[in-house]
Amino acid sequence: MPDEAGGILSKLVDAALAATRERQRHLPIERVLAAIPEAAPLSFMQALSTPAINIIAEIKYASPGKGRNHCSLPPGIIGRMYAGNGAAAVSVLTERRYFQGSLESLSRLASEGLPIPILRKDFIVDDYQVAEARAAGASSYLLIAALLAGRGLSRLIGYGRQLRMEPLVEVHNLREMEAALKAGARIIGVNNRNLGDLSISLDTSFALAREVEGSAEVVLVSESGISRRSQLLELRDAGFHGFLVGTALMAAPDPGVELSKLLRRTHVH
Repeated sequence: MPDEAGGILSKLVDAALAATRERQRHLPIERVLAAIPEAAPLSFMQALSTPAINIIAEIKYASPGKGRNHCSLPPGIIGRMYAGNGAAAVSVLTERRYFQGSLESLSRLASEGLPIPILRKDFIVDDYQVAEARAAGASSYLLIAALLAGRGLSRLIGYGRQLRMEPLVEVHNLREMEAALKAGARIIGVNNRNLGDLSISLDTSFALAREVEGSAEVVLVSESGISRRSQLLELRDAGFHGFLVGTALMAAPDPGVELSKLLRRTHVH
């Protein structure tokens, strides 16, 4: 990846690791594991495997490039909006410094008892983060292939499966997709954002979908830059099963209304 992008990611990872180490000092992993419910979480894989347009609706209050998003409602309210208006799953940014999220937000959302799975999005590079995601109520968690070379990626995939979670493994190019497949990823998210100049192009999704065309073993998710129904239909025809939509929803005063427009459903308050 370009040096500049690598520097940005390095800062984000360093911040995530520092925050993780601080939490671990106060709450050892043994106590986190003891707090995990006995019941299995809702299946993220199953939620994305229906023939419908499976939108992973995101709760993202801010981003490094765009600052604050319009919607600042509590996560529980937004989650109910999403679930009531047809989302297949909810994604929650839990990184505090740059995205103004928190693990507490995920916990509060999970306490709502939504009928759809929750994805934890963060810069996850450590088993502790996977365990606390499960203890907080997540059904899945994000792994970014660009951050996790070789065995680190396969190890974190395997650890999540021990806790009955299937991760979303994010890739940006063919090299990362090949690494994700080699590591055993079953759900692959193609991020349409270029890490070098931060531009967005859905061509990335279309190009990488061709590389796994006909594979029934991989669930594909397209991420970033989706704001129109026509894009969803084109991506579905290209072989995508899920669609992560964040900014287009959170930039609106009522994310539920925007989601219902994308899915052409009657809005539910």
